[in-house]
Amino acid sequence: MTGLSFVPLSIPSPPDAWREINIAAWLESTFGWELPFPLRITTYAVIILIGIVLATLWVNRRLKARGAEPGVVLDVIIWAVPLGLVGARAYHVLTHLGDYFGPGSEPWSLFVDGALNPNSVWAIWSGGNAIIGSLIGGAIGAYIGCRFAGLRFWTFADALAPAMLLAQVLGRLGNYFNHELFGLPTDLPWGLEIPADNPAIPVGLPDGTLFHPTFLYEMIWNTIGIVFLLTMERQFRLQKRRILGVNVLVPVGDTQPRLQWGKVWALYMIWYGVGRVIFESIRVDPSEVFLGLRSNVWGAIVLIVLGIILFLVQRRRHPGQEPSPYLPGREWSAGGAVDSTETYSDSDDDGDDAAEEHELAATSGSSTPSS
Repeated sequence: MTGLSFVPLSIPSPPDAWREINIAAWLESTFGWELPFPLRITTYAVIILIGIVLATLWVNRRLKARGAEPGVVLDVIIWAVPLGLVGARAYHVLTHLGDYFGPGSEPWSLFVDGALNPNSVWAIWSGGNAIIGSLIGGAIGAYIGCRFAGLRFWTFADALAPAMLLAQVLGRLGNYFNHELFGLPTDLPWGLEIPADNPAIPVGLPDGTLFHPTFLYEMIWNTIGIVFLLTMERQFRLQKRRILGVNVLVPVGDTQPRLQWGKVWALYMIWYGVGRVIFESIRVDPSEVFLGLRSNVWGAIVLIVLGIILFLVQRRRHPGQEPSPYLPGREWSAGGAVDSTETYSDSDDDGDDAAEEHELAATSGSSTPSS
């Protein structure tokens, strides 16, 4: 009787040919158009763009549900996305200086020998974009965009929170195509295959070593996080519904989010930070280390602390709901812009105090308490 040899299960690494899309070759083979220059785009970049588009559509829908003007999200992301990309790249380069400023490197050159330099600090298409940096740059851009659009910054942030996790799920898929974001060696059946010539593999490991697919762990964690945020932001009650002739208790959420004033964004910061601390701790790719911890672990810890502080402060200052997704005096309605004689200053916490006074004045004499 012939014994069966054990073949370990694993996640295959995508072939190098899948790492980019040769647009010039496709145009020539499909339409006969021959371009005088090479035109390629990395799969990573395509996935990132898809994530940005899907997140934008979702944020637009969530803002509309709050009473904001359809399409106002575009006025914000036109600032948030570019500054987010700048922040993502800058943070990565600063925490991986050895990858770009080693002997013989040309970090500031976009082209080397007539071709794009994959090791340039400008080569965002080659991977190496830190999410923590994108949060910093994107927050600055979103704040600027919200000021121009008249939106409350925290309203936008709450609308963005689950959509941000969706974009990050797709971004981690892009890491898979780039052969990056893998962890310690493992013999688990879902171990990830990595080409032996990958510079991030520690020296001395035998060929065929499998690694923890930390990109996949983060994808799963962030997907669960989306469900967590959507559940936490609304108050659910069990209501009796008749389904197929049978009375069934089903959870029904409030029409408006229970958590506002940046509290959903705070939960996002905590959730993502916790996951990042866990998964970052088992990564093996080179990184700057401070006091025994990788730089991104420190960044995630700061994110958690800031998220906790933000949630506690906003819960104490704003226990109720926002009166409007817009700053006072910048309101919008389906029939056109709303004129307002309200004034506010930047020191009034985005006009929150003025808005609350306006809400109280508008509801004075009513026996219905505000939620």
